[in-house]
Amino acid sequence: MTTPTTLQPAPVIDETVRLLTEHYIFPETAEQLAGLLRRRLAEGAYDVGGAEELAPLVTADLQSVNGDRHLRLKHHVDPVPPKRGAATLDAMRRDFDTSLGGAPRVELLDGGVAVLELAPMLFPLEWAAEPLSAALTLASRARALIVDLRANRGGDPDTVAFVCSYLLDERTHLNSMYWRDGERSEQSWSLPHVPGARFGGSKPLYVLSSDTTFSAAEELAYDLQQLGRAVVVGEPSRGGAHPCQGWTVHPHLEATVPVGRAVNPVSGANWEGTGVQPDVPCGAADSLDQAHALALARLTG
Repeated sequence: MTTPTTLQPAPVIDETVRLLTEHYIFPETAEQLAGLLRRRLAEGAYDVGGAEELAPLVTADLQSVNGDRHLRLKHHVDPVPPKRGAATLDAMRRDFDTSLGGAPRVELLDGGVAVLELAPMLFPLEWAAEPLSAALTLASRARALIVDLRANRGGDPDTVAFVCSYLLDERTHLNSMYWRDGERSEQSWSLPHVPGARFGGSKPLYVLSSDTTFSAAEELAYDLQQLGRAVVVGEPSRGGAHPCQGWTVHPHLEATVPVGRAVNPVSGANWEGTGVQPDVPCGAADSLDQAHALALARLTG
């Protein structure tokens, strides 16, 4: 009788290969990866005791061709639902409930400079609109604003546009996404109206980044930087510009596959592989003090 810890790697690899081939934004790379995974399976590289051991091995191989950090086989301790994206949403919901909806900190520093921390994610907008609107409205009265993304690991592009809408005065083209499905492009714009009060597009704005800042959080920093709206302070971010979807391929394993890529209207490029490069480089631990000093100097200069 098969024990719960026994894992048959072949069905997991077969399904991961199918998902890559059908959905990955770069079809030629998908073919390379499919060949690599099949070869590694045949060599016995995935003959391990359980899902927890298999996940990092396959993830390392998935990221070995082009370094795409959104390509992953993720292990989940609790069994994950089979519905596409359900594993990610379940984990997100727990984080949402324990982080005040993704805005765990709003603080007023000396000199009328506010800090708004957005962490650990930019949650789906249907969840996050109310807490983010409350936090951004509260911060709108500050003379300068520091948005702390150092511990933010990504999330929803629609939530990026929502946050940007509070930090700009006019409806603005922020980003475009190219999707493999249908070979279509989709533009992202800030909103013409927001609930609550805007911080606006003219007061000093700083964004803190670290080597943990990832995905949609990077888009938020990059969009504001490319528009000349914000000064990014801290470390280069992790470098993931490909929105992904997740599929359950085993009761404890989820394959995440990028299905699109970002194209910024200002740069014509994105932050994939390079990360968002800070305007003021410094260690992440020092970036809040650095941004506060910059804000005070600008307000008193």
